[in-house]
Amino acid sequence: MSAYEENESKFMRKAKENPFVPVGMAGFFAIVGYRLLKLKSRGDTKMSVHLIHMRVAAQGFVVGAMTAGVLYTMYRDYIVKPREQENAVEHK
Repeated sequence: MSAYEENESKFMRKAKENPFVPVGMAGFFAIVGYRLLKLKSRGDTKMSVHLIHMRVAAQGFVVGAMTAGVLYTMYRDYIVKPREQENAVEHK
């Protein structure tokens, strides 16, 4: 396999393990892209303030996606898996 195929499969493997990583990345780029397009119509707002608001919004989305991913992983590891193990023991 070439290095490109290895990187692609590694990204896909990581995305399957935690689906909120690609969601966070997509949201980050969407917010940054939207705010950059809105840059021309910022009105009287200073450039630095506009960029700070853009950064805070993008980081907030990423932190929210990471938090959702951690909660999903905890739910899967501590609620779903123990139930599956209990059911497997009962059926034996």
